Amino acid sequence: MILVRTPFRLPLGGGGTDLPSYYSKFGGFLITAAINKYMYINVNVPAIVNKIKINYSKTEILNLGEIDKIKHDIVRESLKYLEINQPIEISSMADISAGTGMGSSSSYTVGLLRALNTLKKRYISTQELAEEACKIEIEKIGKPIGKQDQYAAAFGGIITLEIDTSGSVIVKPLKIHQETIKELESSLMMFYTNIERDANEILSEQSNKMKVEHNDAVNSVHIIKEIGKEIKNSLENDDIYTFGKLMNEHWNVKKKISQKMSNDKIDFWYELALKNGAIGGKIMGAGGGGFLLFCVELGKRKVLRNALENVGLRYMDFRFDWEGCKVLVNI
Repeated sequence: MILVRTPFRLPLGGGGTDLPSYYSKFGGFLITAAINKYMYINVNVPAIVNKIKINYSKTEILNLGEIDKIKHDIVRESLKYLEINQPIEISSMADISAGTGMGSSSSYTVGLLRALNTLKKRYISTQELAEEACKIEIEKIGKPIGKQDQYAAAFGGIITLEIDTSGSVIVKPLKIHQETIKELESSLMMFYTNIERDANEILSEQSNKMKVEHNDAVNSVHIIKEIGKEIKNSLENDDIYTFGKLMNEHWNVKKKISQKMSNDKIDFWYELALKNGAIGGKIMGAGGGGFLLFCVELGKRKVLRNALENVGLRYMDFRFDWEGCKVLVNI
């Protein structure tokens, strides 16, 4: 039995510049982090039953040789990619459900690939693991997503990603002091909107605008990339307040890319947060629902939490994860 734990990601700056339709022309730059909310993947080789069994929100049971009939696209393409055709049982469990903007599908992919590579006794580096996950999701399945989620899930920590026009990614840890990390954790608050959505629809629209070089969308992502670089500087200079202001600037630019990024409810919650201690914030992932993240003034956490919980949002506490994708059990 193999049990793998993979963190969910928390985008901090430069989101959208990791889409192939953008970085292939202009290059990408992002700051991303991993948090202590996890996807767990369990892979077991049954002793007697000659079946392929996949447990998620549904259960699939197939005969050997029927991999192409697997409906779970990540499992199907991962087994095909690694040429695994043997009795196997794959189960998953997560702290956060899909459709919430936390990169769950990429955490699943990274964790599954780590487990399957472990099963095959095939060692790959963390960089190779992230790239394999990108290959599965972007090339094999054809999801309209970028490379941020896979790298954050694989590496953990707080990292910068520099993506050149060929798609090569350079990963560097953010040069941030330990006390600043503690201050940043204390300054960030996350709230669930109770809205689940399909990110692919929003990302497809954004990607298509990049492909046809829609001027407003492309210019907005250019600005987001520059804000990402400013966020890097603010965090490395221990300036959390400026980071919060840049989050607000980022959110206002991001909303211009697609009308689906926000809605009346999200706008109301965001403005309410600004009136109750938030310096800045944004919606997680593609937008339209999921989690709202805020950077909060010192001493205003309780005020903000009360204000947003009173209108129905759910607070979720978190800390940063520093281990990335990890094999917990291999017996």
